[in-house]
Amino acid sequence: MSGLRSALWLPLFDELADAAIVARLAAEAEEAGWHAVFVWDHVHWREPVRQVADPWITLTAIATATERLRFGPMVTPLPRRRPAKVARETATLDRLSEGRLTLGVGIGSDRFGQEFSSTGEQLDDRLRGQMLDESLEILNAAWSGEPVRHRGEHYIVDGMPFLPRPVQEPGVPVWVAGFPGKVKPLRRAARCDGFFPVNLEHPDQLAEAVATIAGLRQDPAAPYDIAIPLPAGTDPAPYAKAGATWWLAEFSPGTSLDEVRGVLREGPIQG
Repeated sequence: MSGLRSALWLPLFDELADAAIVARLAAEAEEAGWHAVFVWDHVHWREPVRQVADPWITLTAIATATERLRFGPMVTPLPRRRPAKVARETATLDRLSEGRLTLGVGIGSDRFGQEFSSTGEQLDDRLRGQMLDESLEILNAAWSGEPVRHRGEHYIVDGMPFLPRPVQEPGVPVWVAGFPGKVKPLRRAARCDGFFPVNLEHPDQLAEAVATIAGLRQDPAAPYDIAIPLPAGTDPAPYAKAGATWWLAEFSPGTSLDEVRGVLREGPIQG
């Protein structure tokens, strides 16, 4: 498993719905040798979860509490975000952390917390896919530092520059979430910097997705990440063999602080 990096993947609910607590966890994770801390991006979750923290303010706290750790939302549903605002947030966070932000993106789902239907957001998966693609176009243009001229079906940006740019070149790395067997997310992921498979059931699924993405990428030799969520205690070796470059220690909604600290102290995978 040489080269497989390890991250904590934290739902910001209940005991973890406190940016200061999560920032301290991130500092402890960095000290223990973990490579990253990623957080869920939700505004609501179903019962029995009652408390939910804002991921972006939490990520800012993580950025200031750590020095080497990568971090980011995994994933932010861009269709319920304004791309111009995300462009500002990502550039600012990347500069604050001196180039340690990774942006996970997806179309989101109303299934677990009705956070789309309860707030009047777009419910159609196809339209949210269009919104995600447009948002990614705007972000890539914004991170270039040149004035953004975008007139699409869902968003307009009329000659606005977004300065200062992120530290990372050519921009913040983007990992795209999607089901391994669905072609559109794989095509989207192939245009970006990484893939985050959702509902992964078997290493063979991952190997097939990795092969599909490699065949779609413009430069298959360029660095590319495949990040897999697995519960702590699961052997990631078969997934690493199938192409995974990151293991994200997965926790259930409403997990306790003690449970997270237990996994954290066991340390990352030794490859």
